[in-house]
Parts: sequence; structure tokens; C-alpha cells
Amino acid sequence: MSERFATGANLTHESAKATLSAGFAQISAGATAVDCGALTQFDSSALAVLIAWQRAARERGAPLAVLNLPPALASLARAYGVDSLLNERH
Repeated sequence: MSERFATGANLTHESAKATLSAGFAQISAGATAVDCGALTQFDSSALAVLIAWQRAARERGAPLAVLNLPPALASLARAYGVDSLLNERH
């Protein structure tokens, strides 16, 4: 099990449920970071998924680092006022 998992290229409303479940499985197996570097298509659902993953990781007793958040998604997080909820690292 890798400590890091990736979001993939697409994280929109259509893919959010499956992506959320896959991430929960990674976190349950001990992942401590998610790499968003491949994200090219996303909407506000991506923020909801990332925040839910971080909550799940905290419940397991470990933070989940968000790596390589695309600038446009970081901007969206600021616009919604949830940027402080994302433990982003570069």
C-alpha cells in the first residue's frame, strides 16, 4: 500500500461518488496523501470529495495531505471559503 494515491484526471459530479469510495478505501488502508496533479476536469464536487477524504483521515487519527492542487481548483476553494479546510502541500 502506497501512502499516496492520485485523484485521476476527472473529478466532477458524474464521477464523484465512485472517486469518493475509492479514496475512502485508500485512506482505510493507510494513505496519508492525495495527489491532485493529474486533475484536468473538475467542478465543486472535487472540493466536497477532498474535504470528505480529509474528514475520514482525521477520524482515523491522521491528516490527509492534499498535494499538487490545480491553481483553478485552489481558486475555487478560496471562492467558496473552504481553502482553509484543505491541507494543501506542494
